Amino acid sequence: MPGRCPGQDGRHLSVSIHMCPECGSEVEIFSDETRARCPSCKTVVYQETAPTCIQWCAKARECLGEDRWKAIMEGQAKDHE
Repeated sequence: MPGRCPGQDGRHLSVSIHMCPECGSEVEIFSDETRARCPSCKTVVYQETAPTCIQWCAKARECLGEDRWKAIMEGQAKDHE
């Protein structure tokens, strides 16, 4: 399937738990999502930072190429210092 991102395979997603700011319920947000609706009160809960495929995708290194991937990852590490 040419042109399709190899990282779009849903088997490689991760999930994080966030607390709903309205009711305190746990809300699951998958690594490819920026938000999810609270199952209890229906409030939209957002991730703290929007994910990029470079952060969560197991195929990012393959898509970008080794040199470009390393440069981006080093830049992100410096931003967090």
